[in-house]
Amino acid sequence: MAEEEGVHHPTDPVREQLKSLGEFIRSQRKQSQMSLRDLASATNVSNPYLSQIERGLHEPSVRVLRSIAVALNLSVETMLVRAGLLEPDPEGEGGRGNDVEAAILADPALSDDQRTSLLAVYRSYVNPR
Repeated sequence: MAEEEGVHHPTDPVREQLKSLGEFIRSQRKQSQMSLRDLASATNVSNPYLSQIERGLHEPSVRVLRSIAVALNLSVETMLVRAGLLEPDPEGEGGRGNDVEAAILADPALSDDQRTSLLAVYRSYVNPR
């Protein structure tokens, strides 16, 4: 292993995605005039963990993203697109793929690993390379 697991370099696209997501969540929280403590209470997620998400230090689960979206009065789809877990609907192409992907991501009966696997299989059928 050339790179230690969990160690990200500044140019790492995953790291940049997490930083961007954190900045988006922070700006939405401030726009909603909520303190970090308010958001922690509304999402049932610890204050320190939310702080780390806002600073781009942790990749939140779909459950946490869903909780944050609801607390900030955002669509879950918007939050998942910002997290890089869902492709944005390109100018109204019917959105069928997004409906299927959103349903997979929103299904509480699935674990995060199951969601990831199902999305990968689904995308391999609709976007064959």
